[in-house]
Amino acid sequence: MSTKVLLGFAAGALLVTVLTAHAATPEDDADIGVHVRQDGNRIAVDVDVPVKATAVEAWNVITDYDNMAKFVTSLQSSKVLERDGNKVILYQKGVASRGPLSITFENTREIVLTPPTRIESHLVSGDLEESDFTTHVVDRGDSIQILNHGVFIPRMWVPPIIGPILIEAETRTQFQELRAEIMRRKAETATARQ
Repeated sequence: MSTKVLLGFAAGALLVTVLTAHAATPEDDADIGVHVRQDGNRIAVDVDVPVKATAVEAWNVITDYDNMAKFVTSLQSSKVLERDGNKVILYQKGVASRGPLSITFENTREIVLTPPTRIESHLVSGDLEESDFTTHVVDRGDSIQILNHGVFIPRMWVPPIIGPILIEAETRTQFQELRAEIMRRKAETATARQ
């Protein structure tokens, strides 16, 4: 069998695995909107997550950087290296996996916090060429929306079609885990008040 045929077979098998993993995501994340666009080596990600919580309840979780590895499964380590007022220098390390594909990542980011509504994140160093993300927590009265927009350029080649599908699935999982932690803490607080 030629190398081209083997590569085509491997790519096809990987696509089936990724699509199956994507289709098997938990039902409770169906309302999480994730849109990934790839333009050459530049990747844009937009996320829209409704949460039945207050802005402060959400904020307390999405900025709990030192404990984030406990509830976001792709993170092996997350720690604040420096804090100066509303500015944080954050180090994170982890592994994103789908089927047989695993990608390790490690980065240091400068985060600017505007509580409880806005987070700006800029790559300082790591295994991306560049990365900038902005997160908004929007109050909707009886609930909030977490809106996240970012653009990054990885140092490694990201295959078209399969790459965005993998990034979308991993992003959806991360935000589902963040929302689950917000709801867990909200329920814990309600129980403690009774």
